[in-house]
Amino acid sequence: MAITIDGTVGVTFPAGGVGNPSSAVVGINDTQTLTNKTLTNPTVNNYTEGVVAIGNSSTSKTIDLTSGTVQTVTMTGNCTFTMPTATAGKSFVLIASTGAGSYTGTFTSVKWTNGTAPTLTTTASRWDIFTFFADGTYWYGTYAQNFS
Repeated sequence: MAITIDGTVGVTFPAGGVGNPSSAVVGINDTQTLTNKTLTNPTVNNYTEGVVAIGNSSTSKTIDLTSGTVQTVTMTGNCTFTMPTATAGKSFVLIASTGAGSYTGTFTSVKWTNGTAPTLTTTASRWDIFTFFADGTYWYGTYAQNFS
């Protein structure tokens, strides 16, 4: 495509646009879902992570990060949480509401601070916050507990 300005300057763009993008170019006021894209050295200001309620715990719950990296669960029984594959660089937060209280939570394949897994807060209507980071082999977990 050629653009002529004032009848004197011609500019030619390659088919598909400048840089030959494989899909539509996003404008300043547009939005686009970026799936499987690599961003190198971006600056992101004032962002929000997706929060997904994964429901009641029951006795087992498999963590699935495809819906969001901040997940909330209400404890309704002693639960074993099955962790997702430990992909290097992945991280997420799990916020557990203690529900009626006195429930236990066990996490598969997690290395905890000082090698000791936390005991969920047993008081009803409290929140425990777990943060996980993966190195490609293991999940590493930290926690803050007993928020009211």
